[in-house]
Amino acid sequence: MKVFVARQPIFNRKQQVVAYELLFRDGQSNSFPNISDDKATARLIMDNQLNLGTRYLTSGKKALINIGPDSLRQELSYFLPQKDVILELLESITPTNENYQLVRGLFHNDYRLALDDFQYCEQWEPFLKLMRLIKFDIMQTPLNDISEVVDDLRQRKNLKLLAEKVETLEEFEQAKAMGFHFFQGYFFAKPRMIEQNDIEINYAIALLIYGEVLRPNMNINRIAELFAQDTALAYKLLRLINSGVFPIKSRIESLKQALVYLGDERVKKFVGLIMTAYVAETKPTELTRLSIVRSRFCELICRKIQPTLANLAFLTGLFSLLDAILDKPMDLVVNKLPFPDLIHEALLGKANMLYYILNVVRAYEKGSWWGLQEACGLINLDDDCLPDFHQASVRWADMYKDRI
Repeated sequence: MKVFVARQPIFNRKQQVVAYELLFRDGQSNSFPNISDDKATARLIMDNQLNLGTRYLTSGKKALINIGPDSLRQELSYFLPQKDVILELLESITPTNENYQLVRGLFHNDYRLALDDFQYCEQWEPFLKLMRLIKFDIMQTPLNDISEVVDDLRQRKNLKLLAEKVETLEEFEQAKAMGFHFFQGYFFAKPRMIEQNDIEINYAIALLIYGEVLRPNMNINRIAELFAQDTALAYKLLRLINSGVFPIKSRIESLKQALVYLGDERVKKFVGLIMTAYVAETKPTELTRLSIVRSRFCELICRKIQPTLANLAFLTGLFSLLDAILDKPMDLVVNKLPFPDLIHEALLGKANMLYYILNVVRAYEKGSWWGLQEACGLINLDDDCLPDFHQASVRWADMYKDRI
């Protein structure tokens, strides 16, 4: 498949290119798509950093990459190599103490930081000590209106200033006279599209890996087996290991070794990155959450009536909405997955214990009293336990972001 990114050069006072800002694109159109900042950042990392790498895109120069509030909270920045990037903290990040601690963590991990579309207020003072670059959007904050702020910031030895959206020679000359160090805008160059080839991931396998890392005790052997079943995911994992983000002390000779090297927490973060990048924005996001609720709900019911099938019930619930998520018939989706026959049959509507448990969950979701009574009767289940099971499942699903 084709993946896209736009790069816009950043110039110094001699009009020499010193860096590039990388901008996510999802097609030939050279404009930002209608997606969230965190998804754009995740896709930029997956499609580019874990493909040919940012150095390839920038010809070895620094890459400025946008980081929004969700990307900051999800710690997506840690999948980028410190020596190759400058993290551009978007204006949607507010100067709260929580955000300060997250930014401070990046600073102490040797990331270079910039503030985008800066507008001064006193709350930014602690952040300024951590920054190396301040960007002013001179369309939003004209040069004549920010002269005092610019004069103050120029006195701080750690800071460089960049004028963004410079569109005329007059603006360039004025910004240069005010002491700006760097410049970016259509006067110099518009963003240029770069097209690359990449491998399309199997969303079903990604969701299965996601289900595995949600468990309290991760099974690295099982996760390695699942990565091995999708070439794209295996490639991304090995690219992560060799991308310069983590120091490599010995050769990685297997997917399991790569996962062990990352450790449980990094594996969880990496799988979270995959899900953020490839789960669509509208319908599938909510359906994915519902799938997680169902997985736990099915598991709790199964533990009560047939504990030996609890793991299979979990997977049945997790994949019960995959046809809706992918907009493909369930038989086409399921036949490509390495499931036991019991799960295959249940997802395809063939009567077995897992199918009956799934029907209990579906009836409960619909609030269908008669359907629920019939479904419970088929597995000899007292429905008094279901409200507690459902609440526990919802709480468990709501915690998943904290686990990734």
